[in-house]
Amino acid sequence: MENRFNLIDEPWIPVADVGRVSLKDIFTHPEYRALGGNPLQKIALTKLLLAIAQAACTPQDEAAWKALGWQGLAERCWDYLQHWHARFYLYGERPFLQMPAVKTLVQARTKNRLQSAKTPGKISEIDASGLPKPMGAGFYPDLPSDNNTMLSHTLFEKELTDADRALFIITLMNFAFGGKRVEADMDSLAGVAMGNRYTASAGPSLGGWTGQLHCFTVDGLIQEDIWINILTFQDINKLNRWPQGLGVPPWENMPTSELDAIATKHKETYQACLVALSRFALLSERGIYYLDGLSYPSIKNGWYEPSLILNNTGKTISVKYVDPEKRPWRELQSLLSFMEQGGATSFECFALKRGIERLRDHRDKFAIWCAGLKVSANSGDQSVKQSDDFVESLVWLHSDTLGQFWFGHLKTEMADLDGLAKTLYGRVLGYFREQKSEGDRLAAQSSHLFWQLCERDFQSLVNACEPDEEGRQQRRTLRNRFARYVQQVYDRFCPRETARQLDAWAKCRPNTAKYLQQEV
Repeated sequence: MENRFNLIDEPWIPVADVGRVSLKDIFTHPEYRALGGNPLQKIALTKLLLAIAQAACTPQDEAAWKALGWQGLAERCWDYLQHWHARFYLYGERPFLQMPAVKTLVQARTKNRLQSAKTPGKISEIDASGLPKPMGAGFYPDLPSDNNTMLSHTLFEKELTDADRALFIITLMNFAFGGKRVEADMDSLAGVAMGNRYTASAGPSLGGWTGQLHCFTVDGLIQEDIWINILTFQDINKLNRWPQGLGVPPWENMPTSELDAIATKHKETYQACLVALSRFALLSERGIYYLDGLSYPSIKNGWYEPSLILNNTGKTISVKYVDPEKRPWRELQSLLSFMEQGGATSFECFALKRGIERLRDHRDKFAIWCAGLKVSANSGDQSVKQSDDFVESLVWLHSDTLGQFWFGHLKTEMADLDGLAKTLYGRVLGYFREQKSEGDRLAAQSSHLFWQLCERDFQSLVNACEPDEEGRQQRRTLRNRFARYVQQVYDRFCPRETARQLDAWAKCRPNTAKYLQQEV
């Protein structure tokens, strides 16, 4: 095949306020402030850029990291891309992160099936099964199911541009949905039989259950964000999570099967966390050939990514999952619990901790970015259903205010907000019980709406936790606003149009006096 659409030269990466840019643009334009796309695409792109940076120039220790600087790292990355330019073609003899051999497997399966076909209808069915699979809208890192119910534009098939296809491939490798939509009824590249109902595992960054939450420290410019989140050799050795150390990115040395020496070594490197190979795929003009790829261990079996939020205090390691009902900003105090002297910590994120350590003395402000996708799992298949959704939170912190007093105020405010939400839930539920009707669902909806209203003021609350008189006055103002939200939501879910409703409304109306009178 002709080598074409080189990811270094062609625009395909979405960037906020700019549009599509190339890898060359990313490392030669320091003014780019943030990646675009949906949250999973942003995480996958961040990991790709980090993989390039780690391959181009991994600092020995923190002193070397500081001396390198974000400008020096960007220059080294651009030099690296020029050296490996031939490995970044989306189409060609060595297509980027793809396996041309999978097409041969599918064609061999089709040939074997045709030998036993006896009717024109069966022949036509077998021929169709050997064609590349449609890619749908390319919005999720998954192929559309044959019996999908079309509920939104994210599910309708569309003609994908080469830029869309490149983004799909990048997201697919770490976040592929587990399930039966991979090719089956054949032997894998390693000769392992894959039966008719073969089920592929989910991508390691997504996880095998509901979807894992990822967290990064960012500074507001893409090149600086890469520099902030790069690991040093000292970090890699200290973490002691990857037996093969840093490793090399897949485009430098692609495996030939899921069980060869290259694949086995790759799975035990840090580079596998940044760019996995969870699917063996090949793009074509009609769609994509799509097979299961490398099988990575679970969190409980030793898989580790610095961006994951893990709890190592129990008998087994657990991970923070995505919960659309409880967006990441509501757990900021838990994520920052390592800042509290003598405080017990459960869930920790290395990327977050390392980023704050690096930036609190070198930047006036920085942000904590958390993102992920909630999925549902049923009989081995993962998909987005019902209340499943993306989550994403960006919270800015001021370096000069971070400390014990600021953190204490934040914990108090969040604990009291949680108390308000519980009070609202109980009062709405009581209103409906007074009228002998079910109110659990509406009570839950009222609590969810309350948190949605609070979210738009959360950055102001974080800024108001400063330990001075101005911060105290700001917290008092915000408490009045949050108390009004409680009354507004209660009135919305609890009508008072009849005498019976009015009696229940008055009896169960939330009392926020204690919350407002509390010393802040």
